[in-house]
Amino acid sequence: MKELSRRKFRPAWAPHATWPERVWKPLQRTFCVLVLLYMVLPVMAIVPLSFSDSSFLAYPVQGVSLRWYRNLFASPEWMQAARNSFMVAPLATALATVLGTLAAAGLARVEFRGKALLMALLISPMVVPVIVVGVGMYLFFAPLGLSESYIGLVLAHAALGAPFVITTVLATLQGFDYNLVRASLGLGASPLTTFFRVMLPLIAPGVVSGALFAFATSFDDVVITLFLAGAEQATLPRQMFTGIRENITPTIAALATILAFLSTGLLLTLEWLRGRLLRRTGHSGMPRV
Repeated sequence: MKELSRRKFRPAWAPHATWPERVWKPLQRTFCVLVLLYMVLPVMAIVPLSFSDSSFLAYPVQGVSLRWYRNLFASPEWMQAARNSFMVAPLATALATVLGTLAAAGLARVEFRGKALLMALLISPMVVPVIVVGVGMYLFFAPLGLSESYIGLVLAHAALGAPFVITTVLATLQGFDYNLVRASLGLGASPLTTFFRVMLPLIAPGVVSGALFAFATSFDDVVITLFLAGAEQATLPRQMFTGIRENITPTIAALATILAFLSTGLLLTLEWLRGRLLRRTGHSGMPRV
């Protein structure tokens, strides 16, 4: 019986694997490689164009030059847009992280009637078409004088990023041992001290993961920015959209290359955090990338 069981569950890499197993393994790897190339090649196609000496986005690349990177960093419009993006995105991320973490901590502990409805409302900016969210935010912020202002843009981006923090932290809290909280409260610690000294350190990878999602959402947004931002609040995605609509130059390819590597770095950081949480709690508690 043991011998029969070993034969039945023999892995594909075993020396005496059957011919379907020997054929399926290479086909599976080939399919995965093709899917990866299908997803990556369109993004990587902009990298050679960013180093082109030509004034047009066209293959084959005519010469190699850094002129478009120099043009990017020498342009006042692009630098102003970069300053706006790196100011708005961190502020929106910080606000979304605080609000999303507190909301997730409360939802994870309490059961009440209407919880599912409340959860649906909280994550609605993540599932509702962004054009609908943009129109709604404009109609809400404009009478308050928050359109064409940094405050309105930060609040709008925080509303976009908070659902990602809520869902990620809620997933992390599924494996949290609340006996640690009860023990801390039983020893005389206040709820605030318990949260910062006991709960937050254990769920920190999930919180940081949600913050990365919120940062990427804010940094990448163009629709909400078109509705709420004025000329002074233009961000990099909006400036790219304007450049594509008016005059396509390889400067856009240079910026796209930088943003592609920045996004890759964020995803690698997210995967590192997922692995760290997996080693700590036995499950990742966050989306796998």
